[in-house]
Amino acid sequence: MSIKKKTIPYGHQWIDNKDIKEVIKVLRSDWITQGPKVDEFEKAVAKYCGVRYAVAVSSGTAALHAAYAVAGIGPGDEVITTPLTFAAATNGIVYCGGKPVFADIQEDTLNIDPKEIEKKITKKTKAIAPVDFAGHPSDYDEILKIAKKYKLLIIEDAAHALGSEYKGKKIGSFADMTILSFHPVKAITTGEGGMILTNNKDFYEKLKIFRHHGIVKKPEEGGWYYEIENPGYNYRLTDFQCALGLSQLKKIDKFIKRRREIVVKYNKAFKNIKEITIPTERSYVKSAWHIYPIQLNLEKLKIGRKKIFEELRKEGLGVQVHYIPLHLQPFYKKKFGYKKSNFPIAEKYYRRAITLPLFPKMNDEEVSRIVKTIKKTINLYKK
Repeated sequence: MSIKKKTIPYGHQWIDNKDIKEVIKVLRSDWITQGPKVDEFEKAVAKYCGVRYAVAVSSGTAALHAAYAVAGIGPGDEVITTPLTFAAATNGIVYCGGKPVFADIQEDTLNIDPKEIEKKITKKTKAIAPVDFAGHPSDYDEILKIAKKYKLLIIEDAAHALGSEYKGKKIGSFADMTILSFHPVKAITTGEGGMILTNNKDFYEKLKIFRHHGIVKKPEEGGWYYEIENPGYNYRLTDFQCALGLSQLKKIDKFIKRRREIVVKYNKAFKNIKEITIPTERSYVKSAWHIYPIQLNLEKLKIGRKKIFEELRKEGLGVQVHYIPLHLQPFYKKKFGYKKSNFPIAEKYYRRAITLPLFPKMNDEEVSRIVKTIKKTINLYKK
């Protein structure tokens, strides 16, 4: 009787006893939400990223929605972004009544192509929303030039990229607002959670109001009194989640170091396999390596991506695909008229992509198993 192999997921949190103790401390305290740990966590992340302000919210999706809303995105406004991203990145634009305008990606980094951004600018364009795919920062020198030339805001989706560096500087201060995610598969986790980073005090104050129902307290009218000029949302993050985040943040450099060690092993194992294209890291970038997406050179294989994916899943590898380009989704096709073939580089990547397991708690034995399984599967089906 064969023994079923334990599945290695594509991503996984690493929570230890120190993390748990910090959460328990808060659960036993007077404040489990809207208390001092929220402010402490915000200041710690802001300091780590080199920005003035940070606003913690309940998820990365909430962070995106808040950023677009505070930026003033509304009906008729256009935001230029990449089709190769998670649904939340563009849903946030739609929540505000805006239109996501997609621009194709670079073939190597898989990030939005600045040359394509400039082609998409119209009188309705209000912002550019680059996504740091897989942890690799976008081309911020070029994007900043375009934003300045056309007087546009930059809202950076760095959900994959906490701890990444662009030309020696950590992400977080390049854009007008930068959003982070603390989902369990991300660099650090609070369970669910997100954050918006900014150097703009006006945005900072508006973000705090937006996450708390739109409430503005007026103590001069009485200790109980508040007003709502514009409705907001309950996007608050709890103190015990922030306690977990603070504890995790102390280990982020160790986590990223381990991710990068695993990537070195993968690159060495796969770089000379002609049936595989490995991901890119440009020389002036230090990626946090949220995911490791390979591309299958299908013309060199007997079977398609779907079959390879299924074979790897059968072998206990929790592979995934990041992402189905958003312009191919029924909502975006129907609502905005996008269709297949609009963005050929993103579509080519998608047809070939498989994300391999990558997380800091993986041991060398698991890495070796993944490498051997990939090589065995490719050898079995290569032409």
